[in-house]
Amino acid sequence: MGKIYVETCHIEGLKVITPAVFGDERGYFMETYNYRDYKAAGIDMEFVQDNQSSSKRGVLRGLHFQIRYPQDKLVRVVSGEVFDVAVDLREGSDTYGQWYGVVLSAENKKQFFIPKNFAHGFLVLSESAEFAYKCTDFYHPDDEGGLAWNDPDIGIEWPVPEGFKLTISEKDQKWGGLKELR
Repeated sequence: MGKIYVETCHIEGLKVITPAVFGDERGYFMETYNYRDYKAAGIDMEFVQDNQSSSKRGVLRGLHFQIRYPQDKLVRVVSGEVFDVAVDLREGSDTYGQWYGVVLSAENKKQFFIPKNFAHGFLVLSESAEFAYKCTDFYHPDDEGGLAWNDPDIGIEWPVPEGFKLTISEKDQKWGGLKELR
């Protein structure tokens, strides 16, 4: 069954995945993950933890990364819509400090593969959103790093409509910028 369509991005390693969806008058069916299909697409790793979060409209989470225990992530939206962003933090990368963003929604069913050594964050665009992701390493709370979501050196173009109120955690408001990382 299965099969996936994979779009590569201008930043090496990032991939946007659209799964095959089989629908009829009853609804739809799709495989959200099939090791063989992902391996054929160059995503050959062992995921060890699945996470899910729920957030309200205007919540911006991130930009987060693990320092000594970096994680590959495969992210998707179960309900609602988010603008999902990855920032390249790989030392020596030609695209270090560059970002890529994609709209993930329950409607488009797209997934975003983010390799190790990227910062990650998202902004909820719908009234609420349920966000699910697979990780290749366990979460270590004492190993958390982050970047300011609005760092001008990165220049993420968050789709924030006029009058849109952002909700950002106290912790996420305290992260420094790319210059402080170096």
